[in-house]
Amino acid sequence: MADVPTLVEQARQGRPRAVARLISLVEGASPQLREVMAALAPLAGGAYVVGVTGSPGVGKSTSTSALVSAYRRAGKRVGVLAVDPSSPFSGGALLGDRVRMSEHASDPGVYIRSMATRGHLGGLAWAAPQAIRVLDAAGCEVILVETVGVGQSEVEIAAQADTSVLLLAPGMGDGIQAAKAGILEIGDVYVVNKADREGADATARELNHMLGLGEARSPGDWRPPIVKTVAARGEGIDEVVEALEKHRAWMEEHGVLAERRMRRAAGEVETIAVTALRERIGDLHGDRRLGALAERVAAGGLDPYTAADELVAAVTERG
Repeated sequence: MADVPTLVEQARQGRPRAVARLISLVEGASPQLREVMAALAPLAGGAYVVGVTGSPGVGKSTSTSALVSAYRRAGKRVGVLAVDPSSPFSGGALLGDRVRMSEHASDPGVYIRSMATRGHLGGLAWAAPQAIRVLDAAGCEVILVETVGVGQSEVEIAAQADTSVLLLAPGMGDGIQAAKAGILEIGDVYVVNKADREGADATARELNHMLGLGEARSPGDWRPPIVKTVAARGEGIDEVVEALEKHRAWMEEHGVLAERRMRRAAGEVETIAVTALRERIGDLHGDRRLGALAERVAAGGLDPYTAADELVAAVTERG
C-alpha cells in the first residue's frame, strides 16, 4: 500500500516519482484513490488547463512541445498529460509521438505523462480530471492536455479543459472533417499549423467562413481567433499563447471560467456516481431479483421501465 500523505507532500515539492506514482494510482483505479483525491482536493484549483486536440498528423505533439517552451520562457511550471483513449489491447498509452517532447525531459519545471484510459467506464471523463488534479496540486501552473484521435475524444477533452485549442493543417481536408464531426463548436482558439505549406491561407479562410456560419454572437461574446503556426520552427507560438491568455482573461471577466470549472466538477461527480451504480447493478447479475424481473418482462407481465425502477430501488436500498 502506498503512503499517500508522503506521496502528496513529495508531489507538492515537485518530485517526479511521487507525481508518477499518484497518476498510476489514478490510472489503475486504486482502492486508495479516494484517499488520494481527499488529500489533493484542497491543494488544487490554481492551474490553467488547456486542451490541445485535432486530427492525427496535424502536429499536436510538436505544437504542445512548442507551447511548453513558450510557457517555460515565461517562467511557468508546466504539466503535459498526453491522453490516448485508443489503446485497449496493451492497456498502455501509445508513446511514439511523445519523443518530440523529449527536449523537455530533463527540465525540472516540466512534467510529461502519457496516459491511457484503460477502458474505464466513462473513458476520458474518468481518469483525466483526477490526473489533472495531481498535476495541479504538484504546482503546475499550466497543464496541457493533448489527445490522440478524432470525434468523441475531442469533445471529451473540451469538457476537461478551461480553454480548448483545435489544430488543423492544410491539405488534410480538416475543415470539411471538422464540419462533419461538429467539433468546430468546441474550439476556443483555432490553429492552422504547417502554415508554410500550400493551402494554409485557404484553410484559414474556410475555417473563418465556417465559424461565421455558426450561431450568432452577442456583443462581448468570445470570437475564437485563428492563428497560423509552423510549430516545428516555433513560428506563431507566441501568438497562440497570447490568444490563450486573452481567452483566459475574457473568461475570468465574464464568469465563464468559474462556470466551466463548476460544470467540470459536476461531470466528474456524476461519472463517479454512475460508475458506482453500474458496478452495483453488475453485482446483481445472477441475483434472484434480477432473474425474477427478467422472467416477468419476457412473459409480458411487466414492462421494462417498471422492472428497471424496481431494480434501481433494490440497488439504492443496499446503499
